[in-house]
Amino acid sequence: MVMVVESHRDPDIANSNSGQNGTLPASEDTVSRSNSSRVASTMGDPCISCTTFNILAPIYKRLDKENQSARESDFRALWFARNQGILDCLLYQRSSIICLQEFWVGNEELVHMYQESLGDTGYDTFKLARTNNRGDGLLTAIHKDYLRVLNYRELLFNGFGDRVAQLLHVQSVLPYPQGQKGEIKQEILIVNTHLTFPHNSSLSIARLHQVYKIVQYLERYQSENKLSHIPIILCGDWNGSKRGHVYKFLRSQGFVSSYDIAHQYTDSDADAHRWISHQNHRGNICGVDFIWLRNPGNPRKSLKASWTEAVFGIIRCQLQKASFAENDVFAFLRADNHDDFITYSAFCEALGQANLNGLSHGISLQQTKDLWMPVDIDGNGVLDSDEFKRIWNSSWSEQTEENRDFEDSKEEEAMGFAVKNAVLFPREAEKGMWPESYSLSDHVRLTVAFTPMKIHCSQLPK
Repeated sequence: MVMVVESHRDPDIANSNSGQNGTLPASEDTVSRSNSSRVASTMGDPCISCTTFNILAPIYKRLDKENQSARESDFRALWFARNQGILDCLLYQRSSIICLQEFWVGNEELVHMYQESLGDTGYDTFKLARTNNRGDGLLTAIHKDYLRVLNYRELLFNGFGDRVAQLLHVQSVLPYPQGQKGEIKQEILIVNTHLTFPHNSSLSIARLHQVYKIVQYLERYQSENKLSHIPIILCGDWNGSKRGHVYKFLRSQGFVSSYDIAHQYTDSDADAHRWISHQNHRGNICGVDFIWLRNPGNPRKSLKASWTEAVFGIIRCQLQKASFAENDVFAFLRADNHDDFITYSAFCEALGQANLNGLSHGISLQQTKDLWMPVDIDGNGVLDSDEFKRIWNSSWSEQTEENRDFEDSKEEEAMGFAVKNAVLFPREAEKGMWPESYSLSDHVRLTVAFTPMKIHCSQLPK
């Protein structure tokens, strides 16, 4: 269950160097500070910029590999200096949107430090603690010169790793030109979140569930507020790479990775490790920080189809890790049944053996039923070998919402965003290398600049 906390804002009231602080030099010709929140070296189109950054909460920063209990939070001078360096970078860059993860909400001095510094430079700030007093959380800052907050909501994933998400519905302060319709003030939905770390394979479902709930709530919010034709930006630490199930799920929902779009990287294995953004506590480097964009009209599968395909993808991955061939998997799912089909009870038992249900963060009974119904194509209560092969090859859910009959649909013009530029700081991360002298965080920061563009969307007749 996801708890939603709502807050309205009345519109009428309302580095190229990899040094210690990762500061962007004034000569850097990429995404940088300017009085109009534009990209410094590109055309003069109006832009909004967005930065996501996991700033490593002092309660998690280990100081000594030999003494894991020694944390930065015990030494004020250390955490204060590091966070001042982080603030200096953020204030210099002056993005329209700032999304921070692992923000130390449990320390009043640090909270005041960020709120005061950001507030004094024109930002509205919104903080959200993780549930069960975990100590850290999220901070989202919106610059009032460029965007006005219309609505703010908090999503609490109770029972899902104490994770949370923030949803902000914002509107551009200055209008954007929209052809014959004149000028409009662009509305945008922004999400900031931090998914569970995959400590083991059994958490794959929990992580998928977290992002599913985010997208499900976005659909509901858009429907309730009649906002189908506005862009959505998802920011955060997704704790998974381009080869993971969360990435594939979001791609099937019409989202694109802004950084990859800017650098013309594809979803192929060859481009999966072109860049990195994190060095985890195990010493591994990987790309886990994303700014996702979904424009109005982007093709996507139904949410339920994406969920079902992703779960079966996890099942397939788990069994392949255990060296199961396709024929062996069918036999495994069939369990003790000697007939040439899989029963629902055998399917449930197999999920349990794969650590995908029966756990607090696993697949619920209702979700198991929801998985079963679309794959039991003929509705006879069992899966035969042909139905199983469609699941295994993921061919059963290829239909997208845009594959429906739109012959009688009407074209509508909407405003979306083009990715103008995207930069990782420090810049070594763009080459897949971790900067040796960098110590602001165990993540680098990602900044993307978007420029508005007109989009033609199909709409079914009412």
